[in-house]
Amino acid sequence: MRAYEEFVGLLIGLLSLRLLLLILVGGTALWAAAWYWYPAWIPRRLPRFRFRFRLPRLKKRTRKARHGRTEKPPEKAKRGRKPVPAAAPTDLADRLAAEGRYDEAIRQRLRDTVTDLTHAGVVTPEPGTTAAEITAEAAAGRPAVETALTGATGLFSRVWYGRQRAGASDDERMRHLTAEVREALRSGERR
Repeated sequence: MRAYEEFVGLLIGLLSLRLLLLILVGGTALWAAAWYWYPAWIPRRLPRFRFRFRLPRLKKRTRKARHGRTEKPPEKAKRGRKPVPAAAPTDLADRLAAEGRYDEAIRQRLRDTVTDLTHAGVVTPEPGTTAAEITAEAAAGRPAVETALTGATGLFSRVWYGRQRAGASDDERMRHLTAEVREALRSGERR
């Protein structure tokens, strides 16, 4: 311990206290910078030496298939959802409403309406299309659906994006508005 004290005393005698503190702060800053940018100044991997000739690779032996076997190996189950029948969205919306999940029921009813508009050739939705864009496109194609669809998308936006809780009356209103849109689509097809 005495040697350490003598060393520190010698340093303080040779260097002023201010200069010693400046060296300590500078060293600390350099250490912190090296720690922060650590991966950048160390090579990511060691250099690889390339051989001019290649060593032969040993191939893994595989069994030959038996000639008498005619069964196909079982296919792997596909990930994702199973195909949904065409009548399922309305049934799903009714089931969600019966469970008291009115927000999701309203969203499902609008999805079902957009699907009907797509099948009728009124709109061509793409990923990222907003409800307002679908309303504008549908109104340009069939003006008869504009009023009901504007009300439906407004209700959807208020509930889904405005985060207002929907109730049974909101779901009933959405059911009525989507029925009006479907009726306007049917009457437009008859003309």
